[in-house]
Amino acid sequence: MQVLSSLKTAKERHPDCQVVKRRGRLYVICKSNPRFKARQGAAKKKR
Repeated sequence: MQVLSSLKTAKERHPDCQVVKRRGRLYVICKSNPRFKARQGAAKKKR
């Protein structure tokens, strides 16, 4: 999985790619070609 600053190019890599928001992070998931997985957004630190 790649951590990217911009997901625009990651979204356009394959027609099956989807942008999903989970737990405050943005993910690009692709079921037909899993090597296109990407993530945007850092983890928030808990105090």
